[in-house]
Amino acid sequence: MDLDLDLTVPGPGDLARVGEALATWQHDGAGLQLHPGDLGWHSTHGAEATASALRVWSTGGRPVALGLLDASQLLRVAVDPQLADDGGLAERMAADLADPASGVLDAGQAVVEARAAAALTRALTGAGWVPDETWTPLRRGLGEEPTPDPTGIRVEDVDDSTAPEWARVHWSAFRGGELPADQRDRYVLRWRTMGSGPFGDRARTLLGRDASGAAVAVVTVWSSGPGRPGLLEPMGVHEGHRGGGHGTAIVRAAARALQAMGASSAVVCTPTDRVGAVRTYVAGGFTAQEPVPDLRRPA
Repeated sequence: MDLDLDLTVPGPGDLARVGEALATWQHDGAGLQLHPGDLGWHSTHGAEATASALRVWSTGGRPVALGLLDASQLLRVAVDPQLADDGGLAERMAADLADPASGVLDAGQAVVEARAAAALTRALTGAGWVPDETWTPLRRGLGEEPTPDPTGIRVEDVDDSTAPEWARVHWSAFRGGELPADQRDRYVLRWRTMGSGPFGDRARTLLGRDASGAAVAVVTVWSSGPGRPGLLEPMGVHEGHRGGGHGTAIVRAAARALQAMGASSAVVCTPTDRVGAVRTYVAGGFTAQEPVPDLRRPA
């Protein structure tokens, strides 16, 4: 298809529009790609930082592809599924990724996540990009049958009063150890910034407590709209409470929450070498799909 393409960086006021376009690209029959929830989680840094990290390819004002710079040289890509095999779009995107003047990637080593962008993957591979870290997509259909209640934990929605507990569990799950006192307010502010941001109405954050009432697990789930896949991002268990089935329980709670939000399925993607995480999602009713590598441009 011959597309007249523009590459832009959106402003904070454009985020809702960009997020809605991205939401319409989420389909159970399509490969797992960048989701509005990924933008939502990035918005813990604020709307301005999230907008400045986005690159949007549009035609006639309509977004057809976008990339999120999760780091200075790491671009996560989504493409309108109707154009996933479009060679013209892929060649233009590949050219922009190769040209530092385009404002997407600097010269040198870089990584692109383009799981559902078949033509872009072919274009980058032809330009010398090579496989990098491998990720395993997982999906759980939600259908019409109620998702069973999780067992072993009591689940509640996080609010302002329990945000400090969310922060403590999340810190331990992803950084290890206890949340330093001098980091607590900053970490809580990240959650509040996310909730009040342009994607906050797509999210529910859940906190799981064990029989003693201790906060042991957290997860945030994200809607892309009724009848579309919802995302888990992120999920974690406090390191002092691992091995008790709390990860499986909070994953089941996440699926139940997404079902209540009208999602057709629950999706998540985790590094393939995190074998324990893959097992947790499978135990929670998810089916692991074929692993997919990121693409790396050698230095």
